[in-house]
Amino acid sequence: MMNNLGKTNIQISPIGLGTWAWGERWVFGAGYKESELQAVYEQSLKSGINFFDTAEVYGMGKSERLLGRFLHNNNYATPVIATKFNPRMRFSKNALGKALKNSLKRLGLEKVDLYQIHNPGKINQWVNAIGDVFESGLVRSVGVSNYNPDQFREAYEILDKRGIKLASNQMHYSLLFRKHEFDGLLKTCKDLNVTFIAYMPLAQGALTGKYTPDNLPKGLLRRITYRKGLLKKVQPLISLMSEIGLKYGNKTPSQIAINWVICKGALPLVGVNNIRQLQEVLGAIDWRLSDEDMAKLDDITEHQYKDFYSRTFYRTT
Repeated sequence: MMNNLGKTNIQISPIGLGTWAWGERWVFGAGYKESELQAVYEQSLKSGINFFDTAEVYGMGKSERLLGRFLHNNNYATPVIATKFNPRMRFSKNALGKALKNSLKRLGLEKVDLYQIHNPGKINQWVNAIGDVFESGLVRSVGVSNYNPDQFREAYEILDKRGIKLASNQMHYSLLFRKHEFDGLLKTCKDLNVTFIAYMPLAQGALTGKYTPDNLPKGLLRRITYRKGLLKKVQPLISLMSEIGLKYGNKTPSQIAINWVICKGALPLVGVNNIRQLQEVLGAIDWRLSDEDMAKLDDITEHQYKDFYSRTFYRTT
């Protein structure tokens, strides 16, 4: 089942694939073979997942280049491609336009389906700049990322005055980081028909059940963030998700966590680097958690894990 991206006529799958790890070793550890990633890309399209998200800073352009090669080396369904401009350390008013052209070159595209501002920066300057490239025809829709409620409304109003509809807001959101429910941002996006794209719905693997105090994740930043103490605190939630999963045909904690995001009305953006992970993700769609099980998950995370990541690197990336 496809959904509209915001108020546009762009049809996207109920789940998207994030490509941060494609070419990025600092966060995730060892790199991934291009052949593995291409297999993921092709099988995703065959399986009905058509939304791929990247950014100019992922692997310093490598993620875009890889995705660009895959785009032009297959005969499968047409994908929807999203990428992002990072305004940090940029001052020229023409910087966004130049960055977009560089991203298009790496992707091998004449226009991109969704172009997003990665972080707020000077909101008026960058939101108007993204409005300019939309009007130029180089992008089909525009979005923002990491914009809090006030920043989001400001961006929405700037574009609305120009007759441009903000299509999306991409934010960190998972069972371990529910801040955007509590601050009203998720509801505001729903009310304005703006797609809420949830990155890190598996909390960089902490919600998969794979990592424990005795099995820490790879990658320098993840090892710093997911220390033994944090992973120990997560284990009761993992146990609950495993218990709930039995009722739905042995669904895994990962599949429960992803489906929870979908049931909240958001679009989960999941990092997938091999076919095994892709099959895991596919098992999270085409069914829904019951209201009773949603309530159980809400209860344990609201009272035990509220603002769990309030002081981590990942809350603002």
